[in-house]
Amino acid sequence: MSNWKPTWCNSSEHAWRPSRRDFLRVGVVSSLGLSLGQMLKMEALAAPGKDAAAGAAAKSIINIYLPGGMAAQESFDPKMFAPIEYRGPLGSVKTKLPGVHYSENMVKTAEVADKICVVRSMTHGEADHDRGTHNMFTGYRPSPAIHFPSFGSVISHELGARNDLPPYVCIPSMPNSFAGTGYLGSAYGPFSLGSDPASTGFKVRDLNLPAGVDEKRFAERKDIRAAVDEHFSTLEKSDALDGMDSFYQRAYSMLSSEKARAAFAIADEKQNLREEYGLNDAGQRMLLARRLVEAGVRFVSLTYGGWDHHDNIKTAMINQMPKFDQAFAALIRDLDRRGMLDSTLVMVTTEFGRTPKINNTGGRDHYPKVFSIVLAGGGIKKGAVHGSSDATGGEPDADPLNVPDLAATLYNQIGIDSNKVLYAPGPRPIVIVKDGNVVKELLA
Repeated sequence: MSNWKPTWCNSSEHAWRPSRRDFLRVGVVSSLGLSLGQMLKMEALAAPGKDAAAGAAAKSIINIYLPGGMAAQESFDPKMFAPIEYRGPLGSVKTKLPGVHYSENMVKTAEVADKICVVRSMTHGEADHDRGTHNMFTGYRPSPAIHFPSFGSVISHELGARNDLPPYVCIPSMPNSFAGTGYLGSAYGPFSLGSDPASTGFKVRDLNLPAGVDEKRFAERKDIRAAVDEHFSTLEKSDALDGMDSFYQRAYSMLSSEKARAAFAIADEKQNLREEYGLNDAGQRMLLARRLVEAGVRFVSLTYGGWDHHDNIKTAMINQMPKFDQAFAALIRDLDRRGMLDSTLVMVTTEFGRTPKINNTGGRDHYPKVFSIVLAGGGIKKGAVHGSSDATGGEPDADPLNVPDLAATLYNQIGIDSNKVLYAPGPRPIVIVKDGNVVKELLA
């Protein structure tokens, strides 16, 4: 059966002949390196006039997520004058802002303090990793009754795709189930790279033609798939077939678009810029994030490291923080040089903070009552510190920022009304953010 041809193919025009196996793949794009399931995750086509972000301060968002719960005391909120058991084992460094210090391993970030906004009063009530992560990815506390969509999926749903690129990308992969689509369905999930941009020979899965399939053969397969579609659509016209066709078109657009593939080609960057970010996981992930938002991706979520430091926090920070420090400072400088910082909202988040007091093993335990995050660009105040924690890092001392207010502010900056109602199966109406208010004090 390997040489069998459908009657609608002219043998003089097609040197390649589809096998029986090729037609068993009708409804799947796996012969192109993309399955329908993967395409459903990538697809979020914008309807005409749907791009509410056109007049918004931020065109894109980069979410840098530090899983495990990063300690504010050893990062953005050192307690220099507290007793040693609260202050911890690390010193501090002056920033460009008068009277503002960061922890000692953040020398490069201190140099861009005039371009970012540190929030020292983030707060919620979830000390469990999963529950805290759910909060910081969705804007909602977990519920047994409903699966809430992530920020990226809501943005994908509301704003759709640009430039043949998926609207929502995870680097290097979807970090947890809360980064997914929730009640919105798989069409608005993230496209995950499946590979680390810091690795040698980095390639994004599904954006390269399979071995043995060149551009000519790819075009022939597209023609044959179109013929199959026409054949079955004639037999049974249905919304499902029409929907599948739009997913296929997106798959073909990405595979055939030089601009889309070029966005992921981090090897094309100049070596000195790659070195400025750092030739490591933190640096190359953040550099790729910048390439993606520059090309048109609306929401990039990347993860770096593990920050669950119950033991020996001094050594853990010395080992991890310098790479983050170099990469984050480089990202802010790079966006600023390119004139992109004002239109790109960068945020550094984590699921919760760490206890005020150092424990018996030299670490800090889970503590959601007060911790630090960072916002930059996208219409956020520059050179600012929002809120504060008390002298030992035990409570918010001024301007506490809760999760719904953070979520409402992020959506506002990218042009989404957080009071809009979406529908879960049922149908069940659910507001994008419940009880959230835009925090005007954070805005430029």
